[in-house]
Amino acid sequence: MDIERQTTKQPPMKKASSLRTWGPAMIAVALVLLVNAVLLGPTGNRIPSLTEKHINFRNLADARTNTITTMEADLAADYARGKSFGSRHLSEEEGGVMEYTRRRHRYLGEYVHIDVSDQFSALGKWSVSLIYFAFWVFLMFPNWFLPIGRPGIALGGGLSMVVWRYALQVAGHGPFFDAEKVIIMEPLFLLFGLMLTTIYLEKMERGGLFDKLRDSLDDPVNWKRSAKIMAMSTIGSAAVMNDSVVLIFSAVVVDLCVRHKVANSMPYLLSLATTANIGSALTLTGNPQNILIVSLAYDDIGWLEFAGNMFVPVMAATLINGIIMFIYYGAELFPGSSGFGENFGIMFAGNRTPEMLAQEHAYYARQAATTEGKEEATSGGWSVWSRIQVVIVIIFLICFGVGLDVCVTSIVAGAILMCIAAYKRQHFDPRPTMVEYDAEGNPLPPKKTYDIDGNEIEPEDAELVTESETTLTEVDYGLLMLFIGQFLLIGSFNDTGVPQAFFNVTMGGCADQMTSVPCVYWFVMIITVLSNIASNVPVCQMLAATFPYASPYDWLQVSFSATIAGNLTMLGSAANMIVAFQAAKVGDRTFTSERHAPFGIPSTIVCLYVGTFLLSTFHFIPECSEKLGECEAQAGGN
Repeated sequence: MDIERQTTKQPPMKKASSLRTWGPAMIAVALVLLVNAVLLGPTGNRIPSLTEKHINFRNLADARTNTITTMEADLAADYARGKSFGSRHLSEEEGGVMEYTRRRHRYLGEYVHIDVSDQFSALGKWSVSLIYFAFWVFLMFPNWFLPIGRPGIALGGGLSMVVWRYALQVAGHGPFFDAEKVIIMEPLFLLFGLMLTTIYLEKMERGGLFDKLRDSLDDPVNWKRSAKIMAMSTIGSAAVMNDSVVLIFSAVVVDLCVRHKVANSMPYLLSLATTANIGSALTLTGNPQNILIVSLAYDDIGWLEFAGNMFVPVMAATLINGIIMFIYYGAELFPGSSGFGENFGIMFAGNRTPEMLAQEHAYYARQAATTEGKEEATSGGWSVWSRIQVVIVIIFLICFGVGLDVCVTSIVAGAILMCIAAYKRQHFDPRPTMVEYDAEGNPLPPKKTYDIDGNEIEPEDAELVTESETTLTEVDYGLLMLFIGQFLLIGSFNDTGVPQAFFNVTMGGCADQMTSVPCVYWFVMIITVLSNIASNVPVCQMLAATFPYASPYDWLQVSFSATIAGNLTMLGSAANMIVAFQAAKVGDRTFTSERHAPFGIPSTIVCLYVGTFLLSTFHFIPECSEKLGECEAQAGGN
């Protein structure tokens, strides 16, 4: 039986029209503008006046800031603490809430967000912005220009920004640019550790843990395979971190697409990337901005408290994203289906189209041919090396869960796996044979060598190739260069104050009531736009310095919008860049900005607004700051 002949060749897809491709995105954008125009008025004339609650909060915040700025500071102790403000819970002897507030205020102003925008001239401010947006376009659409690639573009842009900022400083048009300070080392350490861990999980043993994970996502039915990827990505991102999930599974998803000979891998890569971003919004440790928010928030936010409040909007966003995925890519995920009605019957009534039946038959035929005569090799047993991998991964996840430093945890896990792989290769793997063959494929006898006296020289044992020469070379150092270049570009752009000015101008009268209905719907849209222009982590840092006494509920709205914003464009999330980079590394270059945006824009907007409505309606986290005394004042007023 010819298995290859049985494999179904999917008919070539007709190229979708521009209206079909971009229509949903344009409708979504129009609806956003319409909803906010109805709620706030076309010119903002319907923005409600500040309530007594908002006025009381502003008075308390101003009074607290005035008090702490006049407090005496222990400069030696502040210097010793460095980039930290210590504990949130100080005793009365240590100064209590006021001393904690003073330390945090110093930390926010000196390390988190330093405002140097007033030191730029108009030339300096707008030239830096122009350079940033030029390279933003280059990174968004790298194929439109020279074939340099995103790492080269980002690094070139970062270095260009450093040179230009120095020229501005010498000419008196801008302040000193501390390039070292804007490079955030923690994401780089985390990415390196995750890449190291992933490579050794994949390369240590054929048929090991990595292959078993891949097989668990496999399915002969296209929509089920996409659904499995989305479920795994959502749960995994909430448990560990979205960047780690996409780093591990990008190549797995591409391999599944190759195995099934799919004509378009976009729905599967989008299933991985979009749900990784959405799922990461569920927990404090799901993504870098959530980790930052917990560390910068004025009040305590517990892990269970955060997850409990986020559960409903995140589950709703996951469901909406999946529905839009199945509708937008219905032709790819439901081959042979006549439309949405038949797709519904396929999913919930178990119906099959002839094309889907052919795919299933080919899949099981391939499996039977692969396993024929190889029962022992495919017995599915767990070797001792696979068990060791499982133990290390479990310990790795426990360390993540209990709050140990994620960078150290990932690098240590990778280093342990490296040592185990080297030990296995040295003592258990068969030595590589250096046998040469003639033109007919017959092995040639080994060549003999002689010394000057004619005595035969016994061949020495071949030295083992080291890890530095093999596996370590597979670490994507280009991906690290990509993020370094982006840090330099974003850090310089944020110095100009343009993102802050954009926020202040666009928020207008909603700035003091940003998470109150109806202003919250405009607020989350502004955060989404800023997160895609200036990156979500700097936006969170800016908000922490601008609104230092924001309530836990305020921060939940910021977290949800900044995280869901990652699905709007390719540059909205590091997870998107990792998926594109990892897929391209194994030969799949379909995940581009032009193909991402038509799906990402409508999915992001619908998920964002439905999730914001649910979060504003169903939450139990305080809408007031306990440490500021706002909750006590509200209770007294009632």
